[in-house]
Amino acid sequence: MDSAKEIWERALGELQLQVSRANYTTWLEKSCGISFQKGIFVVGAPNAFVAEWLIKRLHSLIRKTLTQITGTNVDVQFIVHDKEQLQSSSLASASQTDGGTSTKARIDRFNPRYTFSNFIVGDCNRLAYAATVETVENPGHTYNPLFIYSSTGQGKTHLLHAIGHRAVDNGLCVTYTSAEQFTNEFIKAIKQKQVEDFRGKFKNTHLFLFDDMQFIINKKQTLQCFFQIFSELYNNNRQIIITADHHPKDMAPLSDKFKSHLEWGLIASIQPPDLKTRLAILSTKAQEMALAVSDEVLQLLAKRTWGNIRQLEGALIYLTARAKLIRAELTPQIVNMLLTSTTAKKGANLILQTVADYFNLSTEELRGDTRNRKIALARQIAMYLMKEEDNCSFTEIGKLLGNRSHATIIYGHRKIATQITTNPKLHRQILEISEKINPH
Repeated sequence: MDSAKEIWERALGELQLQVSRANYTTWLEKSCGISFQKGIFVVGAPNAFVAEWLIKRLHSLIRKTLTQITGTNVDVQFIVHDKEQLQSSSLASASQTDGGTSTKARIDRFNPRYTFSNFIVGDCNRLAYAATVETVENPGHTYNPLFIYSSTGQGKTHLLHAIGHRAVDNGLCVTYTSAEQFTNEFIKAIKQKQVEDFRGKFKNTHLFLFDDMQFIINKKQTLQCFFQIFSELYNNNRQIIITADHHPKDMAPLSDKFKSHLEWGLIASIQPPDLKTRLAILSTKAQEMALAVSDEVLQLLAKRTWGNIRQLEGALIYLTARAKLIRAELTPQIVNMLLTSTTAKKGANLILQTVADYFNLSTEELRGDTRNRKIALARQIAMYLMKEEDNCSFTEIGKLLGNRSHATIIYGHRKIATQITTNPKLHRQILEISEKINPH
């Protein structure tokens, strides 16, 4: 088998063709392949900021590329590496092979930038923050389970990693897993007939942190295994903390029994940050990244950017980079100009072409009458994105897609809008396409 270094060099060659030149130079060029063991490929990044960006923005694409190159199902991890000392790769492997229960592995798994000390508290998240602090100081007794929900990018994962750091500091055994990782390991255990061993990995943990539960609610066997582990941990007074994008009562595929289990403890929501919180977040991020940004610019950006926390950070990074590129000081006038250029209509034709490229189709096929599953799905995703990303009318979308009827476009849009909340694969596909349409 080729070495991790050789595999990664081949992957970079493929990735260079799939991302913009600027993204490749900024985020991928200085990365390297560190190790490839037991289906886990460890990628080294030059600093924590790059590693986090790769996790958030390119994880799915990198995983897909490595899977194609190696011919096996690959899980990808990103770590900060030193070119002269790459011994940290052994820690990255340990975080998967021991079920995520050793203290040594936990230190490696939790993002160093996600701590309680740098979590910005506001009215939008005060209850969730206070509850997580209480659970890690008094696990299994105060709020158990603790269920935190919000839309994407509002800080749920930040809180889970902060709990992990504090729990390790307190000498506790903590397990963190995402729904995707849990599913992959469970499927592997079924194939190897080691389901009992898989469940046994969690029995000695003091805190069980489960991220993005919405991705397993329509997977019957995985969900059943999850609730068996849930019940065993709960009966032994082990602390359980779960995040998702909806309140349990709004997760239609869940049975009433499962919903009631999730409601035994405390349910806390995180709302989009208000203006005061957005300004505090931007100020903190600017200090962390050593960016020279005036208070006037930060205030303008806080007022103009209404998205989630990730979008706030992304807007700050983008504006700073663009100002450097055009060799201009980041003034309120420059901010207004750049934000206007990035929020202008992207164009339905661009969306149509991007969707076609993503599915290896032509725009003619999307406009045509062929109704096989692949083309029909791509066509409906195009309908959805034209409406959501470009605010086209249903009539306009129908004309662009081969003069289809108003009712057909409404049906296609509604179908994707309904399935996106329960179909993890579809959700990831739309996120990836959206990022290609608007990389900033």
